Amino acid sequence: MTADTVTMIMSEALFMVITVSAPLLLVSLIVGLVVSIFQTVTSIHEQTLTFVPKIISVFLTLMILGNWMITKITDYITILWHDFTLYIK
Repeated sequence: MTADTVTMIMSEALFMVITVSAPLLLVSLIVGLVVSIFQTVTSIHEQTLTFVPKIISVFLTLMILGNWMITKITDYITILWHDFTLYIK
């Protein structure tokens, strides 16, 4: 296995991590921003108020996009295992 192969595998893996985690992070960011604006407008400074909507929104996003996320990860792992003999030369 050459350094170029390792670099290619690592870059594909990092891109996969970014691709799969981006929807969850974006939903959490948007919900946190909306709740923060709501807290600023209403002068409510409760720390737990941001926690519950974020957890619920991330859970719902996982329910909606979970199948897509698992499929992407499974496809990547299948490709890695399929080409395993090429990597050990």
